[in-house]
Amino acid sequence: MQRLSTKIYKNRFVNEFPGDNSGNLQPRQTPGVLYSKAFPTPVQNPQLLAWSEELAQELEIQTPTPEDITILGGNRVTESMQPYAACYAGHQFGNWAGQLGDGRAITLGEWETNAGKSWELQLKGAGPTPYSRRADGRAVLRSSVREYLMSEAMYYLGIPTTRALSLVSTGDQVMRDMFYNGNPHYEPGAIVLRVAPSFLRFGNFEMLAARQEEENLKKLIIWTINRFYPHITGEDKIINWFKEVVARTAGLMVEWQRVGFVHGVMNTDNMSILGLTIDYGPFSFVDSFDLRFTPNTTDLPGRRYAFGKQPGIAYWNLGCLASALTLLFSDTDQLVAALETYEPIYVQKYHNMMANKLGLDTIRPEDGSLIADFEEMLSAVKPDMTIFYQLLIDLPQNSDESTIISHFQESFYKELNSEKTAVFSKVMQRYLERLKTTAIPKAETKSRMRASNPRFILRNYLLHQAIEELERGESQLFEKLQAAIKQPYSRNFDEFFAKRPDWASQKAGCSMLSCSS
Repeated sequence: MQRLSTKIYKNRFVNEFPGDNSGNLQPRQTPGVLYSKAFPTPVQNPQLLAWSEELAQELEIQTPTPEDITILGGNRVTESMQPYAACYAGHQFGNWAGQLGDGRAITLGEWETNAGKSWELQLKGAGPTPYSRRADGRAVLRSSVREYLMSEAMYYLGIPTTRALSLVSTGDQVMRDMFYNGNPHYEPGAIVLRVAPSFLRFGNFEMLAARQEEENLKKLIIWTINRFYPHITGEDKIINWFKEVVARTAGLMVEWQRVGFVHGVMNTDNMSILGLTIDYGPFSFVDSFDLRFTPNTTDLPGRRYAFGKQPGIAYWNLGCLASALTLLFSDTDQLVAALETYEPIYVQKYHNMMANKLGLDTIRPEDGSLIADFEEMLSAVKPDMTIFYQLLIDLPQNSDESTIISHFQESFYKELNSEKTAVFSKVMQRYLERLKTTAIPKAETKSRMRASNPRFILRNYLLHQAIEELERGESQLFEKLQAAIKQPYSRNFDEFFAKRPDWASQKAGCSMLSCSS
């Protein structure tokens, strides 16, 4: 176990690629470089609010001392750190946005464990960088609590994600317009130390292609393959790497759909090249099942990034990455063929995932229509997704319509009319008939379902309540949520096993948020 303040950090990315080492934080275009040197801006009074001990154990990091907390708050950089902000571009809401970059994230360095595993340590909210444009590079307590808890919650749900090691309050006030409606006000500032093998995203590659920096693009791709995809070798390594990025992204989308997670802002600069969930902003879990649900006010009215559209948007984003790679291919047929593997991979993974959620032994040809009817029924009835699937685990096999409706009553936000009652009952009875033909024991069926369907999810209204408490100087709910996110498939936190309350459907910060959240 080592301390943050005495560790010798690696800086492979900085040492490998060209960067702007002037230290100038003035917003500007930075052609020809992949990063800009950027030191965190000190804060008034950094105080540790949360520390992920399990992640610290994995990284072999000691519990932070007061000296270490100055690093977590951005007030100190050690001699071996070479902090930087990455330069990347992206398509935002379907439109090319040009250069973006780390506007409020600063990578301190690479932490290597004794086993040789390497992690980038990145402060989010540590002050301006050359890519902050007109922003201050800061983050508020509200958004930082959300990122800290949610990235760890996703990890314990079994979903590929960046992690969060610490949450620090800064003692400073930060001006934010939460809904972009001309009503800004001051909020307490905070900084999250987030962790990942790499924070590279599609936009890093798009930036180099847009600037026609062919040598840098190829060098970054080969470096990425060698570092993070070392099993890919040979002359065709670039196209085979892209195929694996396609497959990882498809798998990630299936996992999001499994638990009802909605990212809210799936721009290409928010898509990890490693297939991780990255950049937690206006996210939400689905409460009532709604494929058109988006938690992002900026995504209205088009709902580009709605729950049901996420798999298709991932494909579109992969198309943008493929377009960037055309700079290195004289014939794009290989890229097109690799991109077209997305749909069959997604469908197969999705069907396998749904088989586990429904407790089926395998996916038979006729099960495709059952799954489609299931999703259509849920869209019509809109039960609470999490509670519905929990109740499904214990549905009696010989239930009639009355029993079925009564069994799922707890999941309904509204009483069902006769038409929806009939639709719901018909699909459920068809499902029960199929379940009778499952070739696995009943106990294994339930075991699969319990492992695939979370009982606890980090609902927005719970986050909102925890944030309000922290702003009042209280931490009881925040601490309880930190414990609950580690056991999402257990019954140990059934005090949270409840539908979203009526008041939360309209309250600011509980139903929808903006990109600045």
